[in-house]
Amino acid sequence: MFSQHRFSTQPAVSSPATIRRLNALALFQTFAEERINAGDPPKGLEAAWATRIGVSGATWSMAKSGARPIGDKLARQIEHHCDKPAGWIDEEREPTGLTPAEQQFLSQALKTYRGTNSEGRKKLRLLLKEFGST
Repeated sequence: MFSQHRFSTQPAVSSPATIRRLNALALFQTFAEERINAGDPPKGLEAAWATRIGVSGATWSMAKSGARPIGDKLARQIEHHCDKPAGWIDEEREPTGLTPAEQQFLSQALKTYRGTNSEGRKKLRLLLKEFGST
């Protein structure tokens, strides 16, 4: 239903801090999807991920948002705990296709959008815009 390309309005990644953050987010996404597929509830996955990579929840939250860059020590720590070779997190990668979770979300969003009237679509867009700015 959806193409296998990520939707992005951002320019190509180039900053080492951004590359590290995106790779860490990809590792977290994989971890979260594996846990959810194993039957774990979504609530608590951020904390479980922080524990897995050996940091506090606050440290992960700041790294995830970009408020705290992922330095060399944390980069090597993440790689170690995720069985990746040293330097893995520093390598820029081609975006991958939509994950099953992203496909499911987009499918539900499209179904909701198509199933409502003009006022409902407007509210849905405003809600997504408001949620995305927090």
